[in-house]
This record gives sequence, C-alpha cells and structure tokens, in this order.
Amino acid sequence: MASRLKVLRVFKELHRTRMDVFKEDDRALTAARLKINDEFRKNKNETVEGNINQMIKMAAGVEAFLRQDVVQAEHVAEDKIRLRPRESLLLENVPYCDTPRNVPSSKSAPKQSCVDETIA
Repeated sequence: MASRLKVLRVFKELHRTRMDVFKEDDRALTAARLKINDEFRKNKNETVEGNINQMIKMAAGVEAFLRQDVVQAEHVAEDKIRLRPRESLLLENVPYCDTPRNVPSSKSAPKQSCVDETIA
C-alpha cells in the first residue's frame, strides 16, 4: 500500500512539474501528459516491490531533470530564439568577463569584478 501512495505522489509531481515547465506550450504539455500517462499505464500491473521502487526512483529523477534542466525556448525569427526561463532557475546573474579575474592575496581585500577591471 505504501508503494501505491509513492507511485501516486510521483505521478502527481510529474504532472505538476510538466505544467510549470511547459507553461503556455500546448503541444509540449500534451506530449508530456501522454508520455507520463503511457509510462505509468504500461507498468500498472507491476507487483514486484523492488521493480516498483526502481521505477519510482526513475520517475523522481525525470521530474528533477525537468524541473532543474529544461528551459522553454521560442523560435521568434529565422536567426533568433527567445528563452523563457522559469523563476526558480534564475539564481544569480553574473556578467560574462573575457579576462580572468585578479584573485586578491588576502581575504580582507575587496573582490574585483569584470566591470571594475574594465574601468581601471
């Protein structure tokens, strides 16, 4: 019985993640829904506890991958793609710097950024 609850929990979590990851993309939402439902339906008669736990672990891994690594992109022109990252993926915005940073010799010295180096 505990396995059934775990299966239902990961099934619902996959669908919630699908709704968040593929927001406003009806084609991807439908394809993901069909794939999730098909995989769970295909294995609904599994009775071996070890196999069920392994499939639960795999489904949880897929959910984590979707949540952490998939970014929506929209083709807006022949040579342009617009990325639509989710709020949870936007952690820190660090400007790109072609030159390596100067590493201060002591911990008390202020850190230089790429902007500081170009101004100096």
